[in-house]
Amino acid sequence: MKKLILSFVVLILLTGCNAYKKIVYVQNSGKAVSYIDSIKSLIPDPKLKIGDLLIITVNANTPEAAVPFNLPLIPGGESMKSYSNGSGSISGGQAMQNYLVDTDGNIIFPTIGKIHAVGMTKTELSNFIIDKIHPFYIKENPIVTIRFANFRVSMLGEVGRPGSYEIQNEKINLFEAIALAGDLTLYGKRDNILLIRENGNGKRETFRIDLRDARLIDSPYFYLQQNDVLYVQPNNPKARSGFFGTAESLSLSVVGTLISLTTLIISLAKK
Repeated sequence: MKKLILSFVVLILLTGCNAYKKIVYVQNSGKAVSYIDSIKSLIPDPKLKIGDLLIITVNANTPEAAVPFNLPLIPGGESMKSYSNGSGSISGGQAMQNYLVDTDGNIIFPTIGKIHAVGMTKTELSNFIIDKIHPFYIKENPIVTIRFANFRVSMLGEVGRPGSYEIQNEKINLFEAIALAGDLTLYGKRDNILLIRENGNGKRETFRIDLRDARLIDSPYFYLQQNDVLYVQPNNPKARSGFFGTAESLSLSVVGTLISLTTLIISLAKK
């Protein structure tokens, strides 16, 4: 009987380990982040990446002078339509067209032509455009405004509301993103959050973050960037419960009950 019980316990442990390996996403990826106390991370000015959609507007004291440097507005509608210079989201009335950072890292800007924008910040791209059009095309100093049309972060795993969230003000930190997603569930690992981030060269990097470490607030990982993905891993009990279906759980319950009954019968027989 002792051997039978021991075998049952070992079976459960082995099955639990196997369950965790089959449930958790992107295993064995991500390096634990390291913090340097002397470095204080400021709010970042995100670098442009391949696939970014940008809304760029040029304004001047003389509106007519800025017209050649702005894409025409899209007529009313409710669907997403594609254009040679980008695409725009239409919600009725008129909407601004977007500039797509293509696979070569370029955008096509009116009059100026091709601009290699990848790796620039919005401020750098804005200054670049100003230098190209002032004073050659516009005598007065123009105002160039750049916004992301697709600044979003995604939350997966053990959070209350998994999904992708569009960030209108283009600034969000780790805890604000978690709050948007309804906080971590009780089953989420708080010491091993996976951050998937794409750098300016289009290469994806992965990092492991411990939410309990206070130094996180001053680290480069506190503020999120466009298209960041956060994955909250389940703990071992949740992974096991997710792996077992109803039939498997019932089978284990029946086996456990039979062992308990057998143990009781043997104990009564000895008396």
